[in-house]
Amino acid sequence: MATCRVFAAVFLVHIWVLASLCSAGDPYVFYNFEVSYITASPLGEPQQVIAVNGKFPGPTVNVTTNDNVVINVRNKLDEHLLLHWSGIQQRRSSWQDGLPGTNCPIPPKWNWTYQFQVKDQVGSFFYFPSLNMQRSSGGFGSFIINNRAVIPIPFDTPHGDIVITIGDWYKRNHTALRRALDAGRDLGMPDGVLINGKGPYQYNTTYVPDGIDHETITVQPGKTYRVRVHNVGVSTSLNFRIQNHNMLLAESEGSYTVQQNYTSLDIHVGQSYSFLVTMDQNASSDYYIVASARMVNETTWRRVTGVGILHYTNSKGKASGPLPAAPQDEFDKTFSMNQARSIRWNVSASGARPNPQGSFRYGSINVTEVYVLKNTPPVQINGKKRATLSGISFINPATPIRLADQFKVKGVYKLDFPNNPLTGPPKLETSVINGTYRGFMEVILQNNETRMQSYHLSGYAVFVVGMDYGEWSENSRGTYNKWDGIARTTVQVYPGAWTAILVSLDNVGVWNLRSENLDSWYLGQETYVRVVNTEETNKTEFPIPDNALFCGALSKMQKPQDISSAARLLIKGSNFSLLITLLYLVSAAISIFS
Repeated sequence: MATCRVFAAVFLVHIWVLASLCSAGDPYVFYNFEVSYITASPLGEPQQVIAVNGKFPGPTVNVTTNDNVVINVRNKLDEHLLLHWSGIQQRRSSWQDGLPGTNCPIPPKWNWTYQFQVKDQVGSFFYFPSLNMQRSSGGFGSFIINNRAVIPIPFDTPHGDIVITIGDWYKRNHTALRRALDAGRDLGMPDGVLINGKGPYQYNTTYVPDGIDHETITVQPGKTYRVRVHNVGVSTSLNFRIQNHNMLLAESEGSYTVQQNYTSLDIHVGQSYSFLVTMDQNASSDYYIVASARMVNETTWRRVTGVGILHYTNSKGKASGPLPAAPQDEFDKTFSMNQARSIRWNVSASGARPNPQGSFRYGSINVTEVYVLKNTPPVQINGKKRATLSGISFINPATPIRLADQFKVKGVYKLDFPNNPLTGPPKLETSVINGTYRGFMEVILQNNETRMQSYHLSGYAVFVVGMDYGEWSENSRGTYNKWDGIARTTVQVYPGAWTAILVSLDNVGVWNLRSENLDSWYLGQETYVRVVNTEETNKTEFPIPDNALFCGALSKMQKPQDISSAARLLIKGSNFSLLITLLYLVSAAISIFS
């Protein structure tokens, strides 16, 4: 076995040399992910979680603008798997988005290799398993895209990067949560909040029992760090704060922001931010890192609080005493909305390209299509509890939408998603938005529920131009920010309120528009935006990948996966396909001998 592993390692060295020879342009970056179950005790009790390479959370993907990213995924779960790269725009390659509308799932014990370029992007994102509530059991990790050396960042280079994942957590795993939703029940209050996969520091023996491991982040006094924070949770908005430290907001999901200090910031499900934090305190003791539940009855939810420790290398003692207070606005939601409105685009900073971010003057572009998407509390459809957008509860087809288009499979979906909410009874449909290539779309997200929602659109960064309480009307456009509204991938919509976004449909493909709250998403609160260039050209969309999986109406096209079939691909593939196939062969060989 040891000999086999040495052979595999040597083989990987040869692949790297070959990659250097083949990639005269942008570099290639390779990762191997093994997704499996492990036992962990984040809240003090053993439970099954989803790990990547044995780690929970998974390893950070760290790349640079325009890198070609190759990630070979081995599915060691007992169910199908897709990994979604949330916020990665997949320019010209919706085939790689890792969602059921674009990809057939990876069966248990199979490998599949994602291959995509992080074209013209920078910033802080994360990946996660996208099927059937799996993210509620883990499988997530950070995805960082660094600036190229020739593009200056709009702040001094930090001493280091700190990645923090926060999220609400249940002691029940994703299969148990699914069963609850399938039976028509709510998920109920989470059991806690995790920080980097660990439970709370015992700041209070009433709320935190013995035996829970907590996260400790060690820093050097006087240094400034870039702290990247991702809310990877199920459905709870969290207020993030570091005791006695200002957090200078610098970036959100790929956009540099106007730099402002916050003592705390509400981070909603699916959102990512990066802050510059200077370690300027006297280190008389350690400091609390806190993520506490928001937009809920905060007295009842007090135990739904994550607590970690910021430890200076010259610290004189342990953290003690009460936690730093959250905003005192439980019955006044205007504070959080005003805070969200204060997050602005830095129009003078360069992003992934040398030209300033603000050179794209989104406010002067004529809107070509408008969609008002309204959600309501869950409803009963055909005797089952469902969530809806504009009266439609989405049903994922057995054949992915993009695959159905490629092979002209009829009847898979309907290109009839309404511009305005349906007035009749809610219905189950695979109803898709017909986006116009190079159009400019306005989307109003109206939240008529009593709880917080956040929504994500794959394939794009969207401009957040307005939000307010009440019902949106055409007069609301008079309040839009048409100059420096933040461009991001996941937007919050407050209870009884609306958020308006603008998006330039310049990326051909099939793109998921969904609730980031996992229960709402699972129950059907999503759709897809189909953007087609009628002139087929590789300049706007890459061909279907050689290793595409087939399912549904096309399942007979799928061949069994084995090393010999990979070897046949090796013979007739291009240089890039050769690299991918070699990676597959090595991974398969390691799996056989491990």
